[in-house]
Amino acid sequence: MAIISTAQLARTFATKRGPVEAVRGIDLTVREGEILGFLGPNGAGKTTTLRMLTTLLAPTGGAATVAGHDLATDPAGVRAACGYVAQSGGVDPQVTVREELVTQGRLYRLTKARAAERADELARDLDLTGLLDRKCGALSGGQRRRLDIAMALTHRPKVLFLDEPTTGLDPGSRADLWDLVRRLRAEYGTTVFLTTHYLDEADALSDRLVVVDGGTVVAEGTPAALKREYGGSPDASLQDTFLAVTGRSAAPADAAPVAV
Repeated sequence: MAIISTAQLARTFATKRGPVEAVRGIDLTVREGEILGFLGPNGAGKTTTLRMLTTLLAPTGGAATVAGHDLATDPAGVRAACGYVAQSGGVDPQVTVREELVTQGRLYRLTKARAAERADELARDLDLTGLLDRKCGALSGGQRRRLDIAMALTHRPKVLFLDEPTTGLDPGSRADLWDLVRRLRAEYGTTVFLTTHYLDEADALSDRLVVVDGGTVVAEGTPAALKREYGGSPDASLQDTFLAVTGRSAAPADAAPVAV
């Protein structure tokens, strides 16, 4: 069953130099409970597509549904069905983890008591219980990303959008985040829409990959199928496969992602 479906989804930006077609017409389907890796070089249209699907940016063309809610006619339904973790996160360094989680619950119109209960549940599920009374500014990078994801899960969304969730994390923290993503799908059936420049991450986590370049889909399939088709062997590296598809390498691990 499809939980995300798009048809010629597009976004053009007006600039002083003229219109810029960031997304030229994306057609894709994401199945319920799937972990989808959404890949592409810098400037390919990944973040713009993700922002449209989460109602943060209005499309200029095409159509999409998320969990049965139409992007154009029912944006509130889309927002209720999805959680979004942006590249940079958004926690207040001056408040505690507990305060952030409770505030997020209140924003979703939970009662004070229920928001406090939900904060404890999320802390337990994401290994934040021992950090509840620590200020967010004192958290490590991996701890902050777990908090970002906890906040996105406050309302138990059907779809979780992760935009470069492990950029800048050390290998141990990255591995912890990988385990968390797998657990979210296994235990709660959460559909995960993942953008990443780490091709090993996409290879390890994704049931299926969609590669975009120039604002359109240029390849899609399971990691093994894409390696076989473009790399010549299911044992080919995803880096070589990505190069064959796009003619360009993925951004270096320490490069700042471009939000286009």
